[in-house]
Amino acid sequence: MTESSERKIFMDGQLVPASEAKVSVFDHGFLYGDGIFEGIRAYRGRVFKLKEHLDRLYDSAKAILLDIPYTKQEMTEAVVNTVRVNGLQDAYIRLVVSRGPGDLGLDPTKCPHPTVIIIADTISLYPEEVYQKGMTLASVSIRRPATDVLNPAIKSLNYLNNILAKIEANLRGLPEVLILNQEGYVVEGTGDNVFIVKDGALYTPPTYAGILNGITRQVVLRLANDLNVSTHEAPLTMHDVYTADECFLTGTAAEVIGVVRCDGRTIGAGDVGPYTARLRDAFYTYATNEGTPVYNEAVIGA
Repeated sequence: MTESSERKIFMDGQLVPASEAKVSVFDHGFLYGDGIFEGIRAYRGRVFKLKEHLDRLYDSAKAILLDIPYTKQEMTEAVVNTVRVNGLQDAYIRLVVSRGPGDLGLDPTKCPHPTVIIIADTISLYPEEVYQKGMTLASVSIRRPATDVLNPAIKSLNYLNNILAKIEANLRGLPEVLILNQEGYVVEGTGDNVFIVKDGALYTPPTYAGILNGITRQVVLRLANDLNVSTHEAPLTMHDVYTADECFLTGTAAEVIGVVRCDGRTIGAGDVGPYTARLRDAFYTYATNEGTPVYNEAVIGA
């Protein structure tokens, strides 16, 4: 990327070149993972589900007593403007609010000024071939902490549990894995929610199992209902995954992606099933026609 086309990053109210975007080594987000974030998508010049992402961000902030120094409206404008100044139509947006610089102790009250960062760039999590043919997964030994230990509803910067699971995925040569909770029920992937299809009905783990209630997850449940597919939030075991007719993952970055094998078992017919394909198409149609405009309508429709 040339200097003239270098991405601009929102840093505490200023737009700076990516090469100049710096965070203090005393920032408690860096030192202790003390902060929150959201991953957001823009499609065809519209930011998808921005209100819902910001609602979750501010809920996470409230839960950890972190005061975000912008109103939701100001944050909305900051996100949209960051996408706009980078000239992006389709984008992945990372919005981070850390506790900010403090001392080397844990005390968050020693951090008077939170750090707010907005990054807008492009992303391609998996090649198109994987979406067409489906992916292979495995369950891993890493367990999700109980919700009274670290509540997944708080989308925090502490992602070590997910990273440890991702390390297992890498060691096995797999793109993604399934994490279980302490009771042995399926929770989610390292960055995705899990769905299965059985006898024409859709099942996904409930929030009390220890999952993040993903924005894409919520959209897929609604789209399934619109398609007259019965939906259920219920605890799932690995047996349920192995014997499912279909399995797929959802996430902001991954969108909707089919799973065809897990722990050596072929799922269903061993290819991306019809429910997965329908929901992926429905999601893409919905996502590319809904959202907060970044540009005027003439530019969006170009």
